[in-house]
Amino acid sequence: MNVMSLLFSFNGRIRRLHYWLASIAFGLVGGVVFSITIGPAYAAMMMAAANGETPDTSGFGVGGLIYFVWFLFSFYVGLALAMKRIHDRDRGGIFLLLLFVPLLNLWPAIELLFLDGTPGPNKFGPSPKGIGAAAPTTIS
Repeated sequence: MNVMSLLFSFNGRIRRLHYWLASIAFGLVGGVVFSITIGPAYAAMMMAAANGETPDTSGFGVGGLIYFVWFLFSFYVGLALAMKRIHDRDRGGIFLLLLFVPLLNLWPAIELLFLDGTPGPNKFGPSPKGIGAAAPTTIS
């Protein structure tokens, strides 16, 4: 699976390793984007509030817009990654709606992050580990 289909496609299956690595990478990049775009404005606002002054929120304009665009982009990529990961567990994407239900969200989170995928092919595609794939044939 190439990087474009890993990040943008909702079809197929991915391993826990690829899910973790992509999620950590996007988290780190998100932290950098936050610290560059709205981090300084947020820090200035908090300093003003700590000094008893009225916080100035005008610094959130362009930086806030850039961070919002990053948020939408990373939400889409996160949803695509979660969909492929839950496909590896042989579940449909509707199962991910449980992530928005308090207390019930623990089970999909455990499945996404810690449980191994179904061995061999399932209805969403071949195993990303290559388990259960047809043996390569050689022509003699």
